[in-house]
Amino acid sequence: MKWKFKYIFSALVLIIFFNAASAQGDSKKDKIDGLRAAFISKKLNFTGPEGLAFWPLYNEMNDKLDAGRKTFRLQYNNNTNYNFATDKEAETYLAAELNLKQKEFEIYRDYYEKFKKILPMKKAAAVRRAEEDFKKEIIKTIKEN
Repeated sequence: MKWKFKYIFSALVLIIFFNAASAQGDSKKDKIDGLRAAFISKKLNFTGPEGLAFWPLYNEMNDKLDAGRKTFRLQYNNNTNYNFATDKEAETYLAAELNLKQKEFEIYRDYYEKFKKILPMKKAAAVRRAEEDFKKEIIKTIKEN
């Protein structure tokens, strides 16, 4: 029963934050970033100093991840024909995609080392899980609307 209450409460908080962010007229990315911050903060229950130390690093990490993804999307976008004409084109695409994933892995690894220096180990380990839980909640909210 307790877990049901916690789940329902979390969903309601997420919906309220989603609606509040929608009313502010910010970009969709800003809205989602605000929701993500509220969700992760609630999930990890940061103390004041932990939150102050965590969020600049977390935002820096996400900026680096976004920059890498943007570079990849500039090269391979909606206009890309994924029915590659040659094996060389297909190989170039796969290499670029694997390079992106490798860069993402390196960024995560570097920042999780930084997180471990400013957060208790349990909270540092829970960051990625909280991100995944947030994605699930957003997808669920979108499906329901």
